[in-house]
Amino acid sequence: MRPLGLADQDAAMEVCARDRAAGVFVAARIAEGALRRHPGALLGHYRDGDLDGLAWVSANIVPVGLDDDGVSALAARIGKMRRLCASIFGPSDEVAALWEQLAPVWGPVRAVRARQPLLTTSTPPSRLEVDIDERVRPARPDEVDIVLPAAAHMFTEEIGYPPYFGSDRGYRSGIAALIRQGHTFVRVENGEVVFKADVGSLALGCAQIQGVWVHPGLRGQGLAVPAMAAVVEQVLDRLADEVSLYVNDYNAPARATYARCGFEQVGEFRTILL
Repeated sequence: MRPLGLADQDAAMEVCARDRAAGVFVAARIAEGALRRHPGALLGHYRDGDLDGLAWVSANIVPVGLDDDGVSALAARIGKMRRLCASIFGPSDEVAALWEQLAPVWGPVRAVRARQPLLTTSTPPSRLEVDIDERVRPARPDEVDIVLPAAAHMFTEEIGYPPYFGSDRGYRSGIAALIRQGHTFVRVENGEVVFKADVGSLALGCAQIQGVWVHPGLRGQGLAVPAMAAVVEQVLDRLADEVSLYVNDYNAPARATYARCGFEQVGEFRTILL
């Protein structure tokens, strides 16, 4: 296993394309210029001279297509990086095998999300007789201030701690970048975001949705399905031919919403929160 460079970009994208719904996070980082901007963050596992698996190693560790030998090579390489990483996520079998080797060295974790169905759809919800919320639209650059509280609330609910302490400058910058790209979708009422979802990764014709959030005061009132359907409709219309996401298996309301919008399970993820 070795760090990949610009000369390896095509081969790395081919590995991600074997299962684009599972590999889109890493593929998006590559497409965004990670091999140039973050040297050493993408590792490749080789067998008989051919690239057969990848791992993104930064604040998050994300394996793609690693077999048992690849997992062992990755564990050996990153064994001393415990304090630099916030999570490990990706295909369930790869993450489980990796954590089995890292756990004795890295010690206790904050949480394990052992079963996260990986879902995809390529069907516009309008074909499924689902109501589309016409008020859901891409956020505007001047709306960073109202998107930030919704994003921070969603992050804290999901992860268990705030996305920043003290200055919000770095977090705000990330939100602003998604908005500039047209990758944040919102419904706004009386100057407040009541629904939000982001395209967190986009590559290989696949868009992965993250950060789906409904205002706590409006949950259970039928807002989620039409709003999510609007996001899928718009993403399929102008960004990708497949939409993916992964969800905690115990989140029954979210799973019902995604099923109503046409998503079907194609795999399973696992997340280790460090």
